[in-house]
Amino acid sequence: MTHTSTTSTIEQSTVIKKEWGFAVKESFILKKILNNNVVIATDRTTKEVVLIGKGLGFGKKIGDTINSDSINKLFRLDNHNEQEQYKKLVSQANIDEEMIGIMSDIIFYIKERVKLPLNEHIHIALTDHIAFAIKRIKQGLEVSNPFLIETKTLYPLEYSIASEVVTFIKEKTSISLPEGEIGFIALHIHSAIVNKPMSEVSNHSQLISTIIVLIEEYFTIEIKKDSIDYLRLIRHLRYTIERVKSGEMVEEPKKLALVLKEEYPVCYNFSWKIIKVMQQALQLPVYDAEAVYLTMHIQRLVNNN
Repeated sequence: MTHTSTTSTIEQSTVIKKEWGFAVKESFILKKILNNNVVIATDRTTKEVVLIGKGLGFGKKIGDTINSDSINKLFRLDNHNEQEQYKKLVSQANIDEEMIGIMSDIIFYIKERVKLPLNEHIHIALTDHIAFAIKRIKQGLEVSNPFLIETKTLYPLEYSIASEVVTFIKEKTSISLPEGEIGFIALHIHSAIVNKPMSEVSNHSQLISTIIVLIEEYFTIEIKKDSIDYLRLIRHLRYTIERVKSGEMVEEPKKLALVLKEEYPVCYNFSWKIIKVMQQALQLPVYDAEAVYLTMHIQRLVNNN
């Protein structure tokens, strides 16, 4: 996707948001001024909304009516804690009006692309992350992302969207975020989609990355990250973690387990070491059946490398 098409797509989404976000002639009551261009107001149902528009808060006082004609963007934060966190975030020195507008465009675009509801915490978490990343770049600092390849493999849609977001940010701010940031942004998007804390999503990616390193070290190989075997293993580990977290029971194929134990004893025994690593990291039991399927993936991977 070219830079022009990315910008056009995200900005067109903002226009759609104005049509869908509120009634054409709806008015709002000003509740709090965050800065000249961003305010907190209440809609006709008395729910709080964040309104963005040039000069929206300038010269206004609490209780004033704001007509929809002067509003460019709107979003709602239904959770009170999220509202308070957002207010504190916007008051930070590195979150200016331009960044708030850019992030509003980006988050609405993400919603349009995934076509799924997002946890509203993304307004706080992703805005904070990107603003801080830009600040680091301006200071000449860069944070490496050791889980980039795993993230790209695990969450291809989220990674693709994150890549478009980084392109859009460059066009709007002239700041180029490094490739590692695409991975971090992808994790934020995935976190909002699956409604899980960013820390949990990040920990799962870290666990998978750790397992890959253990396999490479134990068998003295360098896994080809673009191979189909690697892709299958990564996805298997992802779904294993999800099964463990949800408590989903997997029935052990005992005959297959006996065959694998006999034919591939090294891979079979090593798979149990991986199971123990997962149990310790997740603090949850992992069913024996997982070792059987893991053995098949490891054997195929080691054999082809």
